[in-house]
Amino acid sequence: MPLIFVSSNENKTKEIESILGMKLKRVNLNIPEIQSIDVEIVARDKVKKAYDLVKKPVMVEDTGLYIQEWNGFPGALVKWVLKYIEKQGICKLVSKNRKAFAKTCVCLFNGKEMKTFTGEIQGEIAEKPGKSNGFGWDPVFVPLGYEKPFSELGEEKNKMSMRRKAFEKVKTFLEKNPEFLKP
Repeated sequence: MPLIFVSSNENKTKEIESILGMKLKRVNLNIPEIQSIDVEIVARDKVKKAYDLVKKPVMVEDTGLYIQEWNGFPGALVKWVLKYIEKQGICKLVSKNRKAFAKTCVCLFNGKEMKTFTGEIQGEIAEKPGKSNGFGWDPVFVPLGYEKPFSELGEEKNKMSMRRKAFEKVKTFLEKNPEFLKP
Protein backbone atom coordinates (compact mmCIF):
# COMPACT_ATOMS: atom_id res chain seq x y z
CA MET A 1 0.00 0.00 0.00
CA PRO A 2 1.35 3.47 -0.87
CA LEU A 3 2.46 5.84 1.88
CA ILE A 4 -0.30 8.25 2.87
CA PHE A 5 0.63 11.88 2.23
CA VAL A 6 -1.62 14.55 3.71
CA SER A 7 -2.01 17.42 1.26
CA SER A 8 -4.68 19.26 -0.67
CA ASN A 9 -2.17 20.10 -3.41
CA GLU A 10 -2.00 17.57 -6.25
CA ASN A 11 0.93 19.33 -7.97
CA LYS A 12 2.98 19.26 -4.77
CA THR A 13 2.22 15.55 -4.46
CA LYS A 14 3.45 14.89 -8.01
CA GLU A 15 6.66 16.84 -7.32
CA ILE A 16 7.28 14.78 -4.19
CA GLU A 17 6.50 11.48 -5.94
CA SER A 18 9.16 12.29 -8.54
CA ILE A 19 11.74 13.04 -5.82
CA LEU A 20 10.92 9.90 -3.81
CA GLY A 21 10.53 7.66 -6.85
CA MET A 22 7.37 6.18 -5.36
CA LYS A 23 3.61 6.59 -5.63
CA LEU A 24 1.89 8.30 -2.71
CA LYS A 25 -1.72 8.10 -1.60
CA ARG A 26 -2.69 11.76 -1.27
CA VAL A 27 -5.44 12.43 1.23
CA ASN A 28 -6.95 15.82 1.92
CA LEU A 29 -7.70 15.90 5.65
CA ASN A 30 -9.06 19.06 7.17
CA ILE A 31 -6.60 19.19 10.07
CA PRO A 32 -6.55 22.41 12.10
CA GLU A 33 -2.96 23.68 12.26
CA ILE A 34 -1.44 25.10 15.39
CA GLN A 35 -0.27 28.67 14.92
CA SER A 36 3.52 28.85 15.03
CA ILE A 37 6.16 30.32 12.77
CA ASP A 38 8.21 27.12 13.26
CA VAL A 39 7.48 24.60 10.47
CA GLU A 40 8.86 21.76 12.60
CA ILE A 41 6.37 22.41 15.41
CA VAL A 42 3.51 22.65 12.90
CA ALA A 43 4.51 19.48 11.01
CA ARG A 44 5.01 17.40 14.18
CA ASP A 45 1.59 18.37 15.48
CA LYS A 46 -0.08 17.81 12.12
CA VAL A 47 1.42 14.34 11.58
CA LYS A 48 0.12 13.13 14.97
CA LYS A 49 -3.37 14.42 14.19
CA ALA A 50 -3.24 12.83 10.73
CA TYR A 51 -2.20 9.47 12.17
CA ASP A 52 -5.08 9.61 14.66
CA LEU A 53 -7.45 9.94 11.69
CA VAL A 54 -5.98 7.35 9.28
CA LYS A 55 -4.38 4.87 11.73
CA LYS A 56 -1.64 4.04 9.19
CA PRO A 57 1.89 5.34 8.54
CA VAL A 58 1.51 8.90 7.34
CA MET A 59 3.62 11.77 6.03
CA VAL A 60 3.05 15.52 6.22
CA GLU A 61 5.02 18.49 4.99
CA ASP A 62 5.06 22.14 5.96
CA THR A 63 7.08 24.94 4.42
CA GLY A 64 7.74 28.46 5.64
CA LEU A 65 9.39 31.66 4.53
CA TYR A 66 11.61 33.32 7.14
CA ILE A 67 12.42 37.00 6.56
CA GLN A 68 15.45 38.30 8.45
CA GLU A 69 14.20 41.90 8.74
CA TRP A 70 11.03 40.56 10.39
CA ASN A 71 12.94 38.36 12.89
CA GLY A 72 11.95 35.20 11.04
CA PHE A 73 8.30 36.09 10.56
CA PRO A 74 6.12 34.86 8.86
CA GLY A 75 7.69 31.37 8.76
CA ALA A 76 4.94 28.75 8.69
CA LEU A 77 2.33 31.53 8.86
CA VAL A 78 3.23 32.75 5.36
CA LYS A 79 -0.12 31.68 3.89
CA TRP A 80 -1.90 34.08 6.27
CA VAL A 81 0.43 36.95 5.40
CA LEU A 82 -0.20 36.28 1.70
CA LYS A 83 -3.94 36.24 2.31
CA TYR A 84 -3.97 39.68 3.92
CA ILE A 85 -1.08 41.69 2.44
CA GLU A 86 -0.44 39.59 -0.67
CA LYS A 87 2.84 39.22 -2.56
CA GLN A 88 3.12 42.93 -3.31
CA GLY A 89 2.74 43.74 0.38
CA ILE A 90 5.59 41.44 1.36
CA CYS A 91 7.93 43.01 -1.21
CA LYS A 92 6.90 46.54 -0.25
CA LEU A 93 7.14 46.07 3.53
CA VAL A 94 10.63 44.54 3.47
CA SER A 95 12.71 47.69 3.26
CA LYS A 96 16.36 47.35 4.28
CA ASN A 97 17.36 43.75 4.94
CA ARG A 98 15.88 41.55 2.21
CA LYS A 99 17.67 38.35 3.34
CA ALA A 100 15.39 35.38 3.87
CA PHE A 101 15.38 31.61 3.86
CA ALA A 102 12.80 29.00 3.01
CA LYS A 103 12.49 25.86 5.10
CA THR A 104 10.58 22.63 4.58
CA CYS A 105 9.90 20.11 7.32
CA VAL A 106 8.66 16.60 6.52
CA CYS A 107 7.38 14.35 9.29
CA LEU A 108 6.76 10.62 9.05
CA PHE A 109 4.83 8.84 11.80
CA ASN A 110 3.99 5.16 12.02
CA GLY A 111 2.10 5.29 15.30
CA LYS A 112 5.17 4.44 17.36
CA GLU A 113 8.02 6.52 16.03
CA MET A 114 8.24 9.95 14.41
CA LYS A 115 10.98 10.99 12.01
CA THR A 116 11.60 14.61 11.01
CA PHE A 117 13.53 15.80 7.95
CA THR A 118 14.29 19.40 6.98
CA GLY A 119 15.65 21.28 4.01
CA GLU A 120 16.58 24.96 3.71
CA ILE A 121 17.60 27.36 1.00
CA GLN A 122 18.95 30.87 1.48
CA GLY A 123 17.84 33.82 -0.60
CA GLU A 124 16.18 37.19 -0.45
CA ILE A 125 12.84 38.89 -0.94
CA ALA A 126 12.39 40.35 -4.42
CA GLU A 127 11.86 44.10 -4.77
CA LYS A 128 8.64 43.32 -6.63
CA PRO A 129 6.84 40.02 -7.25
CA GLY A 130 7.82 38.00 -10.29
CA LYS A 131 5.44 36.10 -12.53
CA SER A 132 2.83 34.12 -10.62
CA ASN A 133 3.79 30.58 -11.56
CA GLY A 134 4.25 27.94 -8.89
CA PHE A 135 3.25 27.98 -5.22
CA GLY A 136 1.95 30.93 -3.19
CA TRP A 137 5.08 32.90 -2.29
CA ASP A 138 7.31 31.65 -5.13
CA PRO A 139 7.08 35.05 -6.90
CA VAL A 140 8.71 36.89 -3.95
CA PHE A 141 11.60 34.53 -3.04
CA VAL A 142 14.85 34.78 -5.00
CA PRO A 143 17.25 31.94 -4.11
CA LEU A 144 20.89 32.82 -3.44
CA GLY A 145 22.89 32.87 -6.66
CA TYR A 146 19.88 33.61 -8.86
CA GLU A 147 18.38 36.81 -10.21
CA LYS A 148 14.86 35.47 -10.68
CA PRO A 149 12.32 34.31 -8.11
CA PHE A 150 11.29 30.67 -7.69
CA SER A 151 8.18 31.30 -9.80
CA GLU A 152 10.33 31.99 -12.87
CA LEU A 153 12.84 29.15 -12.47
CA GLY A 154 10.62 26.28 -13.65
CA GLU A 155 12.26 22.87 -13.28
CA GLU A 156 15.45 24.50 -11.99
CA LYS A 157 13.58 25.31 -8.76
CA ASN A 158 12.60 21.68 -8.26
CA LYS A 159 16.24 20.58 -8.62
CA MET A 160 17.51 22.71 -5.72
CA SER A 161 14.53 23.67 -3.56
CA MET A 162 14.21 23.28 0.19
CA ARG A 163 11.46 20.72 -0.50
CA ARG A 164 13.83 18.61 -2.62
CA LYS A 165 16.50 18.73 0.09
CA ALA A 166 14.04 17.53 2.75
CA PHE A 167 12.48 14.80 0.61
CA GLU A 168 15.85 13.47 -0.54
CA LYS A 169 16.55 12.83 3.16
CA VAL A 170 13.17 11.07 3.42
CA LYS A 171 14.02 8.92 0.40
CA THR A 172 17.37 7.88 1.88
CA PHE A 173 15.73 7.04 5.20
CA LEU A 174 12.96 4.95 3.62
CA GLU A 175 15.43 3.05 1.42
CA LYS A 176 17.46 2.11 4.50
CA ASN A 177 14.43 1.53 6.77
CA PRO A 178 11.52 0.09 4.72
CA GLU A 179 10.14 -1.54 7.89
CA PHE A 180 9.25 1.95 9.19
CA LEU A 181 6.17 1.93 6.94
CA LYS A 182 4.91 -1.44 8.16
CA PRO A 183 1.83 -0.89 10.35
